[in-house]
Amino acid sequence: MKYDIYGIGNALVDKEFEVSDEFLQAQGIKKGMMALIDEEQQIKLLAQLKETFGLKKRAGGGSAANTIVAASQFGSKTFYACKVADDETGNFYMKDLHAAGVKTRLNEIKCNSNGSTGKCMVMVTPDAERTMHTFLGITADFCEDELHFNDLKASKYLYIEGYLVTSEVSRAAAIRARQVAKENNVKIAMTFSDPAMVTYFKDNMAEMIGEHIDILFGNKEECITFTATNNLDDAISKLLNITDKLVITLGSKGAMVVTADKVIEVTANKINAIDTNGAGDMFAGAFMHGISQGWEDEKSAKLANAAAAEVVSVFGARLDRDVHQKLLHSF
Repeated sequence: MKYDIYGIGNALVDKEFEVSDEFLQAQGIKKGMMALIDEEQQIKLLAQLKETFGLKKRAGGGSAANTIVAASQFGSKTFYACKVADDETGNFYMKDLHAAGVKTRLNEIKCNSNGSTGKCMVMVTPDAERTMHTFLGITADFCEDELHFNDLKASKYLYIEGYLVTSEVSRAAAIRARQVAKENNVKIAMTFSDPAMVTYFKDNMAEMIGEHIDILFGNKEECITFTATNNLDDAISKLLNITDKLVITLGSKGAMVVTADKVIEVTANKINAIDTNGAGDMFAGAFMHGISQGWEDEKSAKLANAAAAEVVSVFGARLDRDVHQKLLHSF
């Protein structure tokens, strides 16, 4: 296989700020959720954030991109299919992926110079909770043309970002990628991405998942909301009808890996959380690296927990390569 993991998802450059709860309340922003905004709203919010708090960090982002970067830094051979514009932000994003060892076709595609590369305002409160307001820009037009099927067919796993559900053309691309993967014996993994995605796009999310996938990532809230159940046990029972392996993150309580014949529970690493942005993405990246290298589920989940704990202890959604390697060598 040419690639261990082939990911598809939004291409967003994160602009990260440390903010107060009072600021979110004054702006009418719902804490802990991701919301989509237009460019005018994004420009206005960015100006207010810069004036009030100052920019803390700019970094490449996007849920699946963070996961693919993490897997790459651990040593997986990875590919990321996405869409950026021919602007400074798009060039920054492409170089950032390549520097992390992720292969793309971005430098071979003539980008739409009239568009804008997507941006995400990440607002982190003192309790380490992250709240995101996202202007998708040109990534909202991510479509089948950007899928690069030969690269997908040459991969062990396809990893799909749940945030693609918000765009009709992107959702159609994700469904097509899933179909091609299945036809070519490429295993399929997907993440719910955010509680808002299963709350407001539940039917579309079900369409994107299809009848069955190999691995499904979600947190407790997402699993219960998607299945319209009252507790996690009932949610698990329903979700095992559509996936072989259910990976559930439980925050400070650790994580679970559930299949039809076993339940693996892994306790969380003790850490002082500073910024929870990217914790789920990092968890998925570490877990995907482990299983793509033939590790057992429990070992993969333990690495994922350790990596997630490490990323919430720093500001930003990613870690340096040497930190990944240090974690890896502890296993």
